[in-house]
This record gives sequence, structure tokens and C-alpha cells, in this order.
Amino acid sequence: QVQLVESGGGLVQPGGSLRLSCAASGRIFSGYTMGWYRQAPGKQRELVASITSGGNTNYANSVKDRFTISRDNAKNTVYLQMNSLKPEDTAVYYCNAKNILSINYWGQGTQVTVSS
Repeated sequence: QVQLVESGGGLVQPGGSLRLSCAASGRIFSGYTMGWYRQAPGKQRELVASITSGGNTNYANSVKDRFTISRDNAKNTVYLQMNSLKPEDTAVYYCNAKNILSINYWGQGTQVTVSS
């Protein structure tokens, strides 16, 4: 079992930055693919970014060159640095952990609101 706790969400003006953190506890973290998903009101949950145990990253086209995912295996933590935020980035952001059996674990979510 893996427990995930997100933090770092909040209200930011367009063009601003936020850094989300996801602390994992439980079973081995380093072997998991970690990801950030988001869900806006009335929309489906979508992948924002992911990072494998080897450090390979993948981003949604809408956030490329603005968001950066990283992980610190020593701290069992994954981060999402979000720059140049836009109103359309407003959503609940969820941390995800996926093991080699493709079993998914989810955090409780953190709200990000981009508004002036």
C-alpha cells in the first residue's frame, strides 16, 4: 500500500508560479512511476506529467515548457513546478503512483486556482 499526500496548491495570478509536492509513504517509492493529473469542473481527469523510476518524463502538450516534474527518491517525494500559469490550469491536481503491475494509488488532491 502507498499513501500519497499533496501540498502546495493555492490561488495565484496568471503568469505566476506554484510548486506542488507529493510525499509518499508505505511501500517502495523508487520503483514506481509517479505522475500528476488534474481535473477541472465538468471535465475528465487528465495526465499532466509523469516521471519513471529511471527519470524519464512525459508531459501533456498543454503544459510543455511551462511545467517540470521531478522526484527525490531519498525523500520519497515528487514535485511539479508550474510556471507561467494560465486560468485554464485551474483544477484539482492529484498525485499518482503506479507500480510495475499497473496498480494505481492516488492522493486526495490539491486545488490550484489561477485568477486575477
